[in-house]
Amino acid sequence: MTLRSMLMGAAATLAFASPALAQDLGLASPDGRIRLTVASPQDGTATYAVRLDGREILSPSQLTLDLEAGGTLGRGMTVEGSARRQGEDRYDLIGKASRVRKPYNELTVDLTEPDQPGRPGRDMQLVFRAYDDGVAFRYLVPAAPGTETLGLKAEGTQFAFPGDYRCWGLNLGRFNSSHEGEFDPIEAARFRDHNAYDAPLVCETGDGGPALALAEADLRDYPALYLAGRGDGGTGVQAKLAPRLDDPQVAARTRVGSDLATPWRVVMIADRPGELIESTLVTDLSPGPDFDASWVKPGKAAWDWWNGGQVSSVPNAGMNTETFKAYIDFAAANDFEYVMIDEGWNLGAGGGGLVRRGVDVTRTIPEIDMPALVAYGRERDVGVLLWVNWKALDAQFDAALDQYRDWGVAGIKVDFMDRDDQQMVDWYHRLLGQAAEHRLLVDLHGAFHPTGLARTYPNYLTQEGVLGAEYNKWSSRVTATHNVTLPYTRMIIGPIDYTPGGFRNVRPEDFKDRFILPTVQTTRAHGLAMYVVYDSPLAIVADTPDAYAGQPEMPFLQAVPTTWDETRFIAGEIGQSIVLARRKGADWYLGAMTNEEARTVTVPLDFLGGRTFTATIYADGDAPDRTVIETRTVRAGDALTLNLAGSGGAAVRLTPR
Repeated sequence: MTLRSMLMGAAATLAFASPALAQDLGLASPDGRIRLTVASPQDGTATYAVRLDGREILSPSQLTLDLEAGGTLGRGMTVEGSARRQGEDRYDLIGKASRVRKPYNELTVDLTEPDQPGRPGRDMQLVFRAYDDGVAFRYLVPAAPGTETLGLKAEGTQFAFPGDYRCWGLNLGRFNSSHEGEFDPIEAARFRDHNAYDAPLVCETGDGGPALALAEADLRDYPALYLAGRGDGGTGVQAKLAPRLDDPQVAARTRVGSDLATPWRVVMIADRPGELIESTLVTDLSPGPDFDASWVKPGKAAWDWWNGGQVSSVPNAGMNTETFKAYIDFAAANDFEYVMIDEGWNLGAGGGGLVRRGVDVTRTIPEIDMPALVAYGRERDVGVLLWVNWKALDAQFDAALDQYRDWGVAGIKVDFMDRDDQQMVDWYHRLLGQAAEHRLLVDLHGAFHPTGLARTYPNYLTQEGVLGAEYNKWSSRVTATHNVTLPYTRMIIGPIDYTPGGFRNVRPEDFKDRFILPTVQTTRAHGLAMYVVYDSPLAIVADTPDAYAGQPEMPFLQAVPTTWDETRFIAGEIGQSIVLARRKGADWYLGAMTNEEARTVTVPLDFLGGRTFTATIYADGDAPDRTVIETRTVRAGDALTLNLAGSGGAAVRLTPR
């Protein structure tokens, strides 16, 4: 597929070309509120700027690429022409919405260099799109005649801020990691060029003013995006790319004869930070699947690793067939679709991120009878998911996927990639594509930030790249403040496998980390709300079956969906609190969470329409592990008042009467 045909995939309703321009080019969103301006680069460096309702959101920001062969594209080039078109993304999504319909306007600018001694000038296209919830752009560089590959040293993309925005970001400080950490507040003036911030970077442009988030979409044949201070004295950030493993001087290298297409650089824009949660811009900009995904089944999964595989009904509980039959029974009794079998089931397992000599991910240990477990689960409508180390899987790639298909397992959880260079990005596509051919669901841990792959590969249900509940096993980092920061930051660009559901709830001052049967320093209602607030089509129920036995909150965990038809931000502030409403069919669910500060939130129910609903409310009780459950009749025009304890929350199910 050519670059041009790739970009023209959606039906165009308007297109025209223009000659070289002396003035700036402009592009507006369909609703007219957002306007992107591209400055003519004839006498300098190509730049773009963004305004919302006439207010400058991004000031002129450079657009350049530094090539391995020398020179910088985007500097000293002339505009040869431009073309415009209108399009609309229409697709089904597994996640925060079931059906997406998003119009956009597009501008393509053709640039060329003057001829150089010994070689003709090079060409480049800049493609811009404006949606009602943001803008995006990408670079397209055609392969030069007579050259085998094109190497990219660095990307000079900038996001220049006109003021000292207040931002929230995860500064990883280096390339290649598990992308797990806190999104801390930072003033934009404090960004430094040695930083390595993960996507998304979320910023408020002023008190009560618009918010923006920087991310990427349609990442392929290219390293993942980091953000660092500009290094030129200006406020804002610039792109930073992980180097290739085989050549640290190069970030990306094309295949022989192939064009270079960067991912979309995405600027999500909303009036309030919480409205970024509703955006589907990252998946809008990613291509749809090239396979029939009707077999993909989202759902909830029981899990052994977080709780230590404890279950009282099995005398020798552990990594054996009887234990996982008990987990399957627990899942079936509570209408969970899956059981996740974590590390330890295969021969030679136990090294975590290290691969032991003799490991074999196509064979089980003697204590596990995989065909028997899959058959036992199938009789109870419970699928089996298997954890696997990525290096061990890669060493037996085809044989392993064939074996998992032949066993009849539902999917795999692949762990410890901890890289985001060009080669690892390519491996993601290889894995997800081959898994789809084998009808395997995928959950990636040790993974880089989402880039829209959930649309391209609907079997890719969730991923880590988040500091989640596992950290309760060895640290006190999973605080209520962290939990109510994630929805506004990491979660806005894709699903998070946070693995909630801890039912041993204690006050923060009483919390002590422990690896087996860990506790959580938030209330049980706070944890229930995560199943509404956190976006994850594969939702893990992390605690032991014993912890849930006979608990009054179980009807909520049994009923709450993992995918939604509609998502609405209701109220909250980053790091303070969150109230989110989601609809599945005719039912609505509310999730409310607060930080360590107790607060009362009032939730207007105008979204209910003209029907009457029964509201079942799970609210904080007089202890972290106590939940007050009440039922009342409500309708549009009413409001729910929810009293949230410190580190607490509330979960509400609203069903039509």
